[in-house]
Amino acid sequence: MNVSFIIPTRNNLPYIKLAYGSIRNYYPNQEIVILDDQSTDGTQEWAWALKKTDTHLKFHINKGRQLGHTVLYDKGVELSSNEVFTIFHADMVCGPNYLENLSKHLKPQTVVSATRIEPPLHPPGKEKIVKDFGTYAEDIKLDDLRLYCETLQQETSNKNVTTKGIFAPWMMYKKDFLAVGGHDKFFAPFPYEDSDIFQRFILKGYTIVQSRDAFVYHFTCRGHRWTEKVQKDDHFYKICCAKNSLHFIRKWGSWIKNDEFSYPIIPHLYDIGFVITNCPSQLLGIMEPWSSNVYCDANREEYINFIQPGTPFDLSKRVRSLSDPKTNQIIVSFDGNHFADRHMKMITDLSQILTESGEIGTMEYDIFKFEISGLKTFENQYVESDSFYQNKLRKTSETDPYVMDELFNIFHQSKPTAV
Repeated sequence: MNVSFIIPTRNNLPYIKLAYGSIRNYYPNQEIVILDDQSTDGTQEWAWALKKTDTHLKFHINKGRQLGHTVLYDKGVELSSNEVFTIFHADMVCGPNYLENLSKHLKPQTVVSATRIEPPLHPPGKEKIVKDFGTYAEDIKLDDLRLYCETLQQETSNKNVTTKGIFAPWMMYKKDFLAVGGHDKFFAPFPYEDSDIFQRFILKGYTIVQSRDAFVYHFTCRGHRWTEKVQKDDHFYKICCAKNSLHFIRKWGSWIKNDEFSYPIIPHLYDIGFVITNCPSQLLGIMEPWSSNVYCDANREEYINFIQPGTPFDLSKRVRSLSDPKTNQIIVSFDGNHFADRHMKMITDLSQILTESGEIGTMEYDIFKFEISGLKTFENQYVESDSFYQNKLRKTSETDPYVMDELFNIFHQSKPTAV
């Protein structure tokens, strides 16, 4: 089977060299698509030199400013020549039989993940193996890693075994990827674009499989979070997390949830409107992402002007006055003077509460009054109706489609100064 490896990279030359070399060690004739995101560390010179002899290498340079891997993944799929591709991180090392042990489980409308082997830098999980073959590029023990992988592949507990889980690296048919619209560009530059598309894969009805005998070594966080030798999220990554976590909640009405094997749990998306009297701006900022609408007596214009540059969602549609008609199926009313930290758990768990209750009508709980006329759910609309999502967003003409101008402005305005 011919497969294209899709690998975005930015300023991590030692790791992309390892990733490329490990793939070529096992697959000298498979296509590799490297997408450089404005690197200044010699990546571009290195890749251009490789292209002189490697006819199966495609190299794309993002011209302009940094876009992030959310956008470049899709560009890589577009440039790929094969019907099947695998998303591969620049800080991963390919193990033996990687393609063979993924492709034996691949069918149309199926997404197959490999099993990551990682150094002990993060908490363990059932979806990965924690074992140290090097923390940095110069530390990697390639022969030991290869022997370890080959040993695991012969064990009956791993050989031909699958579980349900999804994370990078993963493989699928190009046509199936395009059928869900690819990654959501509004998660650019990163992160959480993976959780968003994984949920859409599941809602589309795709089969999710993890191969327990296809391995990569994953250094973790070297692609866009940690600077070399500093195991700490950089400031730009924190800004991106803040922006995209709110985007995820606004889109899905809940935060990311996975089971013990990292299989996504998708709460229902309901049409919820919060009606808040005595609502300070801070409370409006807390409640707005978790709802379809907020009706309140806060300074709407001030809030929208301040928050709108950082989100593609049209806040003028989301934030309404108390006198506006309440059109949501679920209305939750309360006095902002009585809202305390302990009430936030009810807000974050509201989808689960509504699902488990299934009640229609008027009821009260603590400070909240519920008026529920229906419990229609909308999460499937993200794969069935593009207009459902687009109607929630600002018109493209009003904003950079990646919300990147505003993001970089926020970054530079808030970047800590040296002391």
